[in-house]
Amino acid sequence: MVIFLILLSSVIALVIIGAVVDGMLYLLSIGVLLLMTAVLYLLVRSISRSQPAP
Repeated sequence: MVIFLILLSSVIALVIIGAVVDGMLYLLSIGVLLLMTAVLYLLVRSISRSQPAP
């Protein structure tokens, strides 16, 4: 869960900087990609925990 929170805080920082500073749209796109990665990580982690052990 700590990894997800670290990724989420870095996403927020990158998106804010990318949206505010002129010419930094690549930071905005990196932030969006990082957000998708964080959500995918959380999804995989929750699916792997919900499956019963054999």
